[in-house]
Amino acid sequence: MTSIEPLAFPTDPDDWTAFASARPADAVALVAEIDARLVGEGDGADAAARLELWNDADLALRQATNEAYLLSEAHPDAAVRDIAEGQVQTLEALSASRLLDEGLFAVFDGLDDGALDADQRRLLDQVRRDFRRGGVALPAADRARVRVLTDRDTELSLEFSRNIRDGRREIRVAPEALAGLPQDFIDSHPVQDDGLVVLTTEYTDLMPVREYATDRATRTALLSAYNDLAWPENDHVLAELLAVRNERAQLLGYGDWADFETETRMIGHDQPGGGSAAVAAFLARLDDASAHAAAAEYPVLLERLRHDDPAASEVTIADFFYLLSTLRRELHDVDAQRVRSYFSFDRVLPGVLDTTARLLDVDYVPVQVATWHGDVRSYDVVRDGERLGRIHLDLHPRDGKYNHAACFPLAPGVTGRVLPEAVLLCNFARGLMTHDEVVTFFHEFGHLVHDILGGAQRFVRFSGVATEWDFVEAPSQLLEEWAWDADVLASFTAGPDGEPIPADLVAKMRVADGFGRALEVRRQLGHANVSYHLHVDRPADLQAATEHWYAATSPVQPLVGRHSYAGFGHLTGYGACYYTYQWSLVIARDLLSGFDGNLMDAEAATRYRREILEPGGRRDASDLVEAFLGRPYRFDAYREWLAGA
Repeated sequence: MTSIEPLAFPTDPDDWTAFASARPADAVALVAEIDARLVGEGDGADAAARLELWNDADLALRQATNEAYLLSEAHPDAAVRDIAEGQVQTLEALSASRLLDEGLFAVFDGLDDGALDADQRRLLDQVRRDFRRGGVALPAADRARVRVLTDRDTELSLEFSRNIRDGRREIRVAPEALAGLPQDFIDSHPVQDDGLVVLTTEYTDLMPVREYATDRATRTALLSAYNDLAWPENDHVLAELLAVRNERAQLLGYGDWADFETETRMIGHDQPGGGSAAVAAFLARLDDASAHAAAAEYPVLLERLRHDDPAASEVTIADFFYLLSTLRRELHDVDAQRVRSYFSFDRVLPGVLDTTARLLDVDYVPVQVATWHGDVRSYDVVRDGERLGRIHLDLHPRDGKYNHAACFPLAPGVTGRVLPEAVLLCNFARGLMTHDEVVTFFHEFGHLVHDILGGAQRFVRFSGVATEWDFVEAPSQLLEEWAWDADVLASFTAGPDGEPIPADLVAKMRVADGFGRALEVRRQLGHANVSYHLHVDRPADLQAATEHWYAATSPVQPLVGRHSYAGFGHLTGYGACYYTYQWSLVIARDLLSGFDGNLMDAEAATRYRREILEPGGRRDASDLVEAFLGRPYRFDAYREWLAGA
């Protein structure tokens, strides 16, 4: 095996505060040393040598920042999380200040790239672009203001995320309000001394309640609490964040924040004109593609809701998932609770590992190493005896932990220097899982393997999930398809009597999943409209604007008077560009055609791994897709999928 060693976490809990403080400090010192050398050597270093030094600094910063972000979201000790948050601010501020440094910019500006190879030229082009986008060419006063705004963006984004992470809410309901929920769920929610049952906004409560609870008031009460997560705390945070981003975009010469964000993305160079207008055009295209089917689906939901509540005048988001589940059971003989009985976590975890191991020609070797929490499972990713990387799976909820599902990069892979590592932070049930949770597990695992298999890079800039940000969801959305394959599911599921999930039930699940698909796209379009218009329009009343865009986008209505924007975590990382999820899905549906109906086809899987995952960010995403499909990507497969095909 390779001699490159993975990251070593502290073995003594008392050492974590020192670890969280010392490693970023070491990175800051190393970057200062490298930058002084870059500026001091001037013309004495050739272009290749300057890029290698830049890469060294980039590696130090990326590693330290990744570690700090992870600890800020996952460590069980609040003091360690606080230290890590502070280190994130320090490291992000350093990254931004380097791009405002005229001396550093002079090292690369006008550099002759004639002797550079393709990877070096790509890196040089992107470094120069980063300096320009960072504001290095602005007058001194504007440069200083951009630095203040950039640092404030980081500070506000961390505060926004912290308030969501710590914003757990709960409601109390009568025992009979749990009607329709699985017995194991009811058993795990005992009646309290006051005669009521506690339900929380954690996913392990939220997901079952919104899908199974027959009592509409219970669903509405819990979804209302969830839609007010981190409110009112995040109201002023988001308002200031939107203002900060707009001012920064204006100073840098962009029309709005969406113009700034999209410049480096597929939509910025694959769409005529690019920029903010291209996002609006894509959202309009999604609207047109889904409107007719959604209009046909909605009356079916409303009719079924009136069967339970004759006075109901509209379907709300608190009804949506329950009604879909109910109609799939009644119209397609797909009982979500029966489906759930086949998916115990203890079988799903090895199932995801085994499936992706076969698909990607790797082995996952469990390793006993110190981590930040006892729940974490760690594995070396190995092929033919060579360790390719390491993954850490932190899959169950706890207080103070990131409360959604995401892949966090840890160590960026650099060939011969650093072994790639990445982490899944999820909040799955420890017992039976819904099929939606299984799909989510496959999705997030897609990010994980992309980060590892794309981690054999010369330059850290191209390591792992380093493609355009509106492509990164495509490999994960593609991997979701394996959670719908009867043969794949049969390999790891077991019902109450030990039998695998029947193929005919999986076939019914696929058919049933077609109903409501257009309404789900409209729901996602609502998220995209909110993220785009809050950033571009910057409304004075965030609540009214958010409610308007959800209500105008989908016939399934939002809960009136709530503040879902305060808990919309993607508003920090994705900014104005939540359109990314549907843009990537267009590509993912097209990538699926490369497997020609056989998801475990070895030749297709090998081509996919080599053409899509392993290059990391060394090539533009559109070129990666064309290399795999043999043609540019098209909208056709997405349109067919939307129609239920």
